[in-house]
Amino acid sequence: MPALSRSIGLPHATAMVVGTIIGASIFVQPSEVSRAVPTFGGMLFVWVASGALTWFGASICAELSSAFPQTGGVYVFLREMFSPAVGFLWGWAMFWSMHSGIIAAIAMVVARYAAGVVPVGDGGIRVIAVGAIVGLSAINYLGVRPGSAVQTGLTLTKVVAIAALLAMLFGLGASHVPAPGGDVQMRGFLRALIAGLFAFGGWHMVTYAAEETRDPRRTIPRALMLGVAVVIAVYLALNAAYLLVLPLDRVLASNRIAADAASAVAGPKAAAAISALVVVSALGAMTGIILAGPRVYYAMAHDGLLFGWMGAIHPRFQSPHVAIAAQAGWASVLVLTDTYRALFTR
Repeated sequence: MPALSRSIGLPHATAMVVGTIIGASIFVQPSEVSRAVPTFGGMLFVWVASGALTWFGASICAELSSAFPQTGGVYVFLREMFSPAVGFLWGWAMFWSMHSGIIAAIAMVVARYAAGVVPVGDGGIRVIAVGAIVGLSAINYLGVRPGSAVQTGLTLTKVVAIAALLAMLFGLGASHVPAPGGDVQMRGFLRALIAGLFAFGGWHMVTYAAEETRDPRRTIPRALMLGVAVVIAVYLALNAAYLLVLPLDRVLASNRIAADAASAVAGPKAAAAISALVVVSALGAMTGIILAGPRVYYAMAHDGLLFGWMGAIHPRFQSPHVAIAAQAGWASVLVLTDTYRALFTR
């Protein structure tokens, strides 16, 4: 009987944590934070607080991963700590809305930024988005080894590109002392904190593939702690660079803060390069999310909480191929019907 293959080591698991967290949000979300907390110190404190809360969450998840090193991640934790019914509700919501909706939304981000390089109409944007979903799902269909390899490659690419961006901003930018800005209200701080936490989302995805991870009781906790630490450092460095290169009024008005900062330092061509970075970064996040979801549906099927065929394992590729195909199909439907928007606005 086919079984899942243990192919994920610490480097790949850490890359999954880093790559899934760093998507497109950090290149636009700092402006949302700045509008809620319009001071230099306040903005950095929001990112420190967001990182600290994420670290605490990852620490708890690390303990749970050691206690329950099984495929399914959060679904397994809820099943074991509360009841199978609670786990079922989580997994059911993942397939129909949360997980598939996030895949559809990120695919549209990829498509829109790609359309900025090669102009296409609305229909073409949807085709690109569906192509990204199907292409990355096909890679994961071929097994966890190629899926995690692509994830690691995209993560390394984005981290190197971000390092180059930081070097450019700090090295070439005309740094200035940030203006004090306005007063910080508690309501504004909480709104900014939510925006910051949104940019840290996805760190738990590595827990879903526990039975495909070598020595999961040690590897997953270490990957969570190391990966979150890397992301906190990257986010603080990026936000400090944005705030030192751009005047506060431009930060507040910006909808593409990374592109605006790059343009201020190196001109329009640098801003265009940011679009390519966003595409690579979003694809990296998407790969990890596409890899994670089917493991939940596989676990639910084996627990008798989902259709049995969703728990099938490919005899050659040792992947939950039916669950991967089902997820890709539903996420594509959400893109083509534009209904993924309703999942985030209602």
